[in-house]
Amino acid sequence: MSVAQLEALIGARDYLQFLNTRNEIYRERGMKENPPPRAQALQLMSEHPNLIRRPILVDGPTLTIGPNV
Repeated sequence: MSVAQLEALIGARDYLQFLNTRNEIYRERGMKENPPPRAQALQLMSEHPNLIRRPILVDGPTLTIGPNV
């Protein structure tokens, strides 16, 4: 997904909810302790799609994220 597509999907929601905490990049960069700014996080998610938490279920205005969908 492009940064623009991610921006549209995430909207005003907390972008940190979309980061896959099990991803190697997330752990290597210590994102739990030092989360990246929104723009940098979106760029990283665009470049490394596995950094996006999945699945993402969109049902009209409702969006559900994560393995417990």
